[in-house]
Amino acid sequence: MEQRHRAYAAVAATVGIFLLVQVGALALVEPFQSAGYQATEDPGDTTNSFAYLGAILVATVVMLGAIKFDVRWFIRGLIIFTSGLLSWYVLNVVVPPVVTVPAGGVAVNVLAAAGALAIVAGLLVHPEWYVIDTAGIIMGAGAAGIFGISFGILPAIVLLSALAVYDAISVYGTEHMLTLAEGVMDLNVPIMFVIPTTLPYSFLDAQERAEGGDDAADAAPNGGEPADGDPSEAADDSTTDDGDEEPAVTDEGPMERDALFIGLGDAVMPTIIVASAAFFVDAGAIAVPGIALNLAALSAMVGTTIGLLALMTMVLKGRAHAGLPLLNGGAIGGYLLGAMASGLTLVQALGL
Repeated sequence: MEQRHRAYAAVAATVGIFLLVQVGALALVEPFQSAGYQATEDPGDTTNSFAYLGAILVATVVMLGAIKFDVRWFIRGLIIFTSGLLSWYVLNVVVPPVVTVPAGGVAVNVLAAAGALAIVAGLLVHPEWYVIDTAGIIMGAGAAGIFGISFGILPAIVLLSALAVYDAISVYGTEHMLTLAEGVMDLNVPIMFVIPTTLPYSFLDAQERAEGGDDAADAAPNGGEPADGDPSEAADDSTTDDGDEEPAVTDEGPMERDALFIGLGDAVMPTIIVASAAFFVDAGAIAVPGIALNLAALSAMVGTTIGLLALMTMVLKGRAHAGLPLLNGGAIGGYLLGAMASGLTLVQALGL
């Protein structure tokens, strides 16, 4: 019974992490737009969606190649660099420019730069679960905020739908994410969230035990997906749904493991429609200090949460699952309901 309660507490913590990513993205929508972080010239162009999907496929091939030729240090370095860059984007609009120094004709926010460097240093020197999760929340909110203001409603729906299909194929069909997951699990980078079920849990200690061949070491993922999410490692239970990984087989039941794992991409992808709705939908505005919010964005958050709870229910039954079909499906469905409740027609809600 105690193990079950700990697992449920970890599920609640997972929901909390997703909400932090979503609220963070909503808080960054307007600052990112003001800072000129929009990544596409025409947010309404659906070809942007297919271009991004193509970039994911290329990244997956590159990572599989790096694993095959045993140059995983390249993947680790690239992800840590990306973590620092996204952290810089976020902190640069959040931290007041109290101290600045000129560089390349612009004033650099010293405190923001120091914060980004601290995150990079933490990942390099002490990548414990709380360091990874903190970096992941900042990265997730930043990435979702940028994509949210860069993809209009229709391109966002197209992107999330395509990724859901790709996720299902890569997990239930080709299963190539299994190889990718096994190759990146020990990189100690924020491509997954690590949610302990016990407070004394140490991600680094669990890895050392697993590497030493200790049978007590926990290791096993639960869901896998491309390009963003990472499943379990030599730790315990994991769910992955949008990234590059999948599960490994374990003798332990989901309720007996010391940690749950879920891919970073599983949080980022559905949050894109949340941020996009807040930015591009004018109807149903909700006044909340510090964040851009309307009924469509709020209902997309609710839909994502429902999809996440359904996913975690299946994961706790001990099977690996693709997460994006449920997560993206919930987000899109929730968005459409909220948009139409705001007075939009279905055609308008779809961005047509």
